[in-house]
Amino acid sequence: REDNADDARDYQTLFAKNAGAVAAPTASLHFTPELFQALEQAYQTHKITLHVGAGTFKPVEAKQILDHPMHSEYFHISDEAASILDSDRKILAIGTTVTRTVEYYARTGKKDGECDLFLNPHNLPQRVDHLLTNFHLPKSTLIMLVSAFVGREKTLALYEEAIVHQYRFFSYGDAMLIL
Repeated sequence: REDNADDARDYQTLFAKNAGAVAAPTASLHFTPELFQALEQAYQTHKITLHVGAGTFKPVEAKQILDHPMHSEYFHISDEAASILDSDRKILAIGTTVTRTVEYYARTGKKDGECDLFLNPHNLPQRVDHLLTNFHLPKSTLIMLVSAFVGREKTLALYEEAIVHQYRFFSYGDAMLIL
């Protein structure tokens, strides 16, 4: 659909501080200030800077997924967040961009730069334990990232269940928590 005046308010996360993203990290749209405050009281949280790019919406057109040219997105991880990522603590990533960034850091040690990591069933997560994400478009790198966590067949079953129960998909849609 075309954007409208409500999108300036509704398509903004409570975490946004630095200009640079062309899209919201949509998994975090599920958080109200009250919900996030309650989580902060019960769990240790850390924020990272992400500039979500338009490439996040680009479908995979390659016949073999490994031939897909992955887009890159700017990120910055603070020293404090990096120290947690370097520990053996369990990590719940809020969104696919956070997941890609944490995994990129775990593999390269880079805290600042462009992340072009393509997580998929052939390139599995190594550091992120759990993921909160939306229901994504078919043939997208995002749904392939979900498949990296639970496998292709389980992903198809989850999406079939979501369709049966009329879950909302995409940016303003419902979320799933992968434990």
